Order: sequence, then structure tokens, then C-alpha cells
Amino acid sequence: MPRFNIRHITKYTYEGPVRDSANQIILYPIKDEYQEVMRQDLFITGEPPVEVYKDYYGNEVGSFTHAEPHTALTIDSRVEVITKQRPPLKDETGREEQWDQLERLRWQAPYIDFLKQEQFDSLREVLETVCPGHSRSQTPLEAARQLRTYVFNEFKYIKGITSVESTLDEVWRLKAGVCQDFAHMLLVFLRQIRIPARYVSGYICPNHNGMRGEGATHAWIEAYIPSNGWVGLDPTNNCVTDDLHVRLAVGRSFSDCSPVRGTYKGAAGQTLEVGVSVAYEAEKMAEEVTTTLAVQPLVNGSSDDTNSYRRYMEMMQQQ
Repeated sequence: MPRFNIRHITKYTYEGPVRDSANQIILYPIKDEYQEVMRQDLFITGEPPVEVYKDYYGNEVGSFTHAEPHTALTIDSRVEVITKQRPPLKDETGREEQWDQLERLRWQAPYIDFLKQEQFDSLREVLETVCPGHSRSQTPLEAARQLRTYVFNEFKYIKGITSVESTLDEVWRLKAGVCQDFAHMLLVFLRQIRIPARYVSGYICPNHNGMRGEGATHAWIEAYIPSNGWVGLDPTNNCVTDDLHVRLAVGRSFSDCSPVRGTYKGAAGQTLEVGVSVAYEAEKMAEEVTTTLAVQPLVNGSSDDTNSYRRYMEMMQQQ
């Protein structure tokens, strides 16, 4: 059972004093039979109290407000987590029986939420090219794996080619993006053939094999497969997720899982830095992650009530 130390820092530096910084954070790893959080320390500028609650999808969400004037805000999460291997996937029950089971789940919660398509004008083209006349010639697990491999093979992994404002249609035309885009495209394909699928945010821990997404936040999907439950599929690395994937949150899309979002009042200009450091238990977790911090250039504006969420999402587009 691997044990990982993960440090995730978000730092805002403002042009001048700001106040009433209200934030929502989803930085609490999921706790279940496959993931055990041994310890978590959260350090926030001003030491405001954090109210923690569970959202509709079962994610732990924290909210806090730093009301006093300040020129910088740092959110520093340090986690020690143990991950466990999942049992081998099963594909034993009859093919038709599995599809019939999925059909019965279409209008049941929570599956109904994970079958709704996002706005996507090219959906008809997807139906014709990716899922042409989909039949039940494969089991749901076989179909899901095939679509995962399609995304891996047909979409190029290029950092910076898309942003969090890029639409599904743009990603479809570019046939390129990062893990967030790969996950969103696979969600479209799976939902189109009526396999419930949800977005997952988290981290890939180092395995020294150069997996895409190491050293940053990562994204993949989970598909509901009869006899197996929710199965993690990582289209960026063309694999089934295992004990090297640490899950933070699940939702319909990235917008349900953003690690940090918030607003503040004051100077509109700000610099944003984000860094992630991951180490095995035997390795020393970096006390400073400045080498991994990415810097957002100062943004100027005139509003006294500035929403920092969009700029944060630009920085945290999951790689």
C-alpha cells in the first residue's frame, strides 16, 4: 500500500490591500476503502476558521473568509495518504444483461446526473465518427476501454493549446489538449452510449515512468460498469486508474471539482502562483515548492469586487 505526501500551494499576491476574501476549497482527498487519509494540515493566511461540509456529490468542501485587509493570500494543504489496489475488473455477467442494467439506471439518482451531456454542437459528428450505430456487440467495460484508447490515440497531449474557457467543440476541432480536455471528451463518448460517467480531479503520484500529469493536479473519469461499480479510466495515460492515482473530488465536470474558487474586494491586479509536490513516504516532502510554482501575470481591472475564480481556473487547468 503506497503512502504519499502531497503538498498543494495556492498563493495570491495583490497590487494593493484587499479584504473580504471569501473562498471555497476542495482540497480534501476522498476517504473510502481504497484511500485513507492519515493526516492533513491546512495553513491559510490569517488563520481563518474553515467550515467543512459535504456537497451533493459527497466531496468534502471547505469555506472560509479572510475579512481583514491583506496583500497576499496563501492556501497550503499538506496531506499524507495511503492508497490501496482495487480488485481485478470483472466482466462475467452476460453482455445483454449488463446493457439492460444500465438502461434501468438511466432515470435513477445519481446516475441520471452523469448521463447529461454538456453543450456540444458537434455531438452528431461524434455519433457518426466515434460511436457509429453503437450496438451491444461489446460489453460496457470493453466499450469504455475502447473509447478511452480512442481519446489517447486521436487527441494530442499539448500543454497550453487550450484554456479552461475552451469549449468541447474547440477541443474536438483541435484534436488536442491536456488531461482536463481528454477527460471531458471521454465523458461525452461514454454518456453518448449511455454509460454513466463522472469527472475526477486529483493527483498522479510518481512512478518514475514519466506518466503525463505528474507534478500537477490531474484529471480522469470514472465510468459505472455493472458488476464493478465506478471504474477509473485515465485517457491521458490510456490506463485503468490504480493506487498511484489520488482522488480529490468527483462531479459532472471540472466546474464541480475546482480545488479553489473565491472572490475578494479591492485591487483588481494580482499575481497567482500554484504548486504541487508529491513524494513517497520514504522521500522528504519538499518544504518549498517554488520550483514548481507557476506564475500568473498581473491582471489589471477597475472593479472593486473582483472574482478571482476564472483566473484561478486558468492557472489550475489540470495537466
